Amino acid sequence: MNRRTFLKSYAAVLLSAGGLATSFKPSLAQTVSIDPLLSQWTGDHGGYPRFDLIKTEKFKDALLKGMDLKRAQINAITSQKSAPTFENSVAAYEDCGRPFNYGNRLFDIYTSTMNDKPMHGIETEMKPILAKFDDEVIQNDELFQRLKAVYEESTKESSKDATKDSANSALTPEQKRLAEVYYQLFTRHGAGLDAQKKARLREINEKLATLFTDFRHNQLADEEHYELVLEGDADLAGLSDDLKSAAAAQGEARGKKGKWVITNTRSSMEPFLTFSSRRDLREKGWRLWTYRGDNNDAHDNKKIIGEILKLRTERARILGFPTHAHWSLDDGMAKTPQAAMDLMLRVWKAAVNRVHEEVADMKTIVDAEHGDFKIEPWDYRYYMEKVRTAKYDIDQNAVKEYLQLDKIRDGMFWAANKVYGVEMVKIEGVPVVQPDITVWEVHRDGKQIGLWYFDPYARDGKTSGAWMNEYRTQENFRDKVMPIVSNNANFVKGKPGEPLLISWEDATTMFHEFGHALHGLQSNVHYPSLAGTNVKRDFVEFPSQVNERWLLTDEVLSKFALHYKTGKRIPDALVAKIKKSKTFNQGFMTAEYLASALYDMKIHLAATPNMSIDPDEFERQTMQEIGCPREIVMRHRPTAFGHIFSDDGYAAGYYAYIWADTMSADAAEAFVEAGSFYDRPTCDRFRKTIFCVGNSIAPDVAFRNFRGRDVDTNAVMRDRGFPVS
Repeated sequence: MNRRTFLKSYAAVLLSAGGLATSFKPSLAQTVSIDPLLSQWTGDHGGYPRFDLIKTEKFKDALLKGMDLKRAQINAITSQKSAPTFENSVAAYEDCGRPFNYGNRLFDIYTSTMNDKPMHGIETEMKPILAKFDDEVIQNDELFQRLKAVYEESTKESSKDATKDSANSALTPEQKRLAEVYYQLFTRHGAGLDAQKKARLREINEKLATLFTDFRHNQLADEEHYELVLEGDADLAGLSDDLKSAAAAQGEARGKKGKWVITNTRSSMEPFLTFSSRRDLREKGWRLWTYRGDNNDAHDNKKIIGEILKLRTERARILGFPTHAHWSLDDGMAKTPQAAMDLMLRVWKAAVNRVHEEVADMKTIVDAEHGDFKIEPWDYRYYMEKVRTAKYDIDQNAVKEYLQLDKIRDGMFWAANKVYGVEMVKIEGVPVVQPDITVWEVHRDGKQIGLWYFDPYARDGKTSGAWMNEYRTQENFRDKVMPIVSNNANFVKGKPGEPLLISWEDATTMFHEFGHALHGLQSNVHYPSLAGTNVKRDFVEFPSQVNERWLLTDEVLSKFALHYKTGKRIPDALVAKIKKSKTFNQGFMTAEYLASALYDMKIHLAATPNMSIDPDEFERQTMQEIGCPREIVMRHRPTAFGHIFSDDGYAAGYYAYIWADTMSADAAEAFVEAGSFYDRPTCDRFRKTIFCVGNSIAPDVAFRNFRGRDVDTNAVMRDRGFPVS
């Protein structure tokens, strides 16, 4: 189970329209002289963004100019006197707004990875303006009517129903798919409403954009400003040398030389909670982390959440749905909130039963140590490791000594080569937003197919967690355009020159996020709005969750799990223990995630346009209602639940990870049935049916093309070691 990715909303990608290329190809010098924020990405390596020329104070003017250029292009489409055709309407819209797209993508990169105080101000000002512009495009009735006309003609089933000699009567399947996707996007966002309802939608979306930005800034502030300071050796009890080294480096970087600092990020706090033997400090650190945005101060997010929920519900009702959850699910594979709830509750019951077993095992150890206390949430990870050691003779710190960040990265590359035929070649001289970022050419069959940027380290102004970002989407439309993607993480640096050791979960996360990157990089679709990861929210996690599976293969571990001091490969006996413990702690991991997913769905079902919900009180009620074990809290408590409250991308959609994992567990069994995760026919079929097709094919069809049947939902239960009903 992985709950790490934070991809941009599919609707937002489509609203931008088109990829990042144009038939106009100025020279590099001409491009620079025009505007580095709005120009086509040219140069060596298939072109790249000119981060070295970007001045953040220019974002506002560039985005406003990009909007004007897109308005002019849309006006050229709608002012035509000729009847709507795929080429003069759908394809023309797909091709318009490219300068705006360049600037908007770069703006997203800066707000997620370089969001300092000046960027805060620009983001606060521009997000409502961008939301207003999205509505302006969606609510352009002349544009919508042309797109609608093409879609409706494309759906006519027989030639006698179609207009004679119609330009739309012989569309390719992908062209029909694009017409359908645009029609559904526009109708779902209110293109067919009357003027009064459209006006209210504009007000709501503009206000939501401001609230989302405020939420993100508050969460980021609590992550940057709160820290756990360790004063001396007694405070370091239980921590490994590499964790101490990283904490010491953070202390020095934050002006506290001679002390150790645990930053308020997941990559720093979770290892501390797992290994610190100081129960008092674990509680202190746990409260810092879980109460981000919930400290009743200037950065408190509770009131913002209440406003977001009211506005989302009002918007959903304007669009013809009873709740935001119904609106959100209508565009997913699940289709209805009930379908998502049924799956979550089925897995939830098994997860809770397993949690009770895990807690009993922990309490046995506490009692043996003469500890007179119950297991609390800040104890779970610490005693989980003690149980792991007792049951499987595995010390995670010992495992970690074989997991070097650079080696695991190389292992990702090696597996991608064996499975997908991908080769990674590091390049120099390409501009980046921060010196720690590296850039790689991606090759297949001897030809470059894209660029991959790797941004692994935490810093102020960077969104926490790990994610993939698609800088430029693949297309074969007006020109052949190679994709550019990035993987971003928040590892805490140690001392210069020392290898950075990561946990098994971190290594799994790297493979997961690289799976998203491979999804974007291997796309082979004509139209950019259907390419790469532009798929339905509850399908997008499927390919990346399958990609995690290659980490645990003997082939990867034997070559890349090497001891950071001796260089020796990880012992076979230790690998056997890791595999034997594969389903260990699945109760905690699944319940922690599902508590968040159930909360997300339930609060969006309960919200009304008129009543403010107290998110903390709703959390208490929901956890009691579903019988959440007292030893566990939501993986993302409400006030720091950026997945659902910093934009609309995962709102009433956090269930997507478990929905996608029903497919990933089933797909993994296809490789088991073939006898190897490197079975050539199965690898080729997986690449061609899933990674290459984007949204040019409906997701349920794509899965059937790979598996030969619909998904077996029992696979996810087997994968977690839960009873199969």
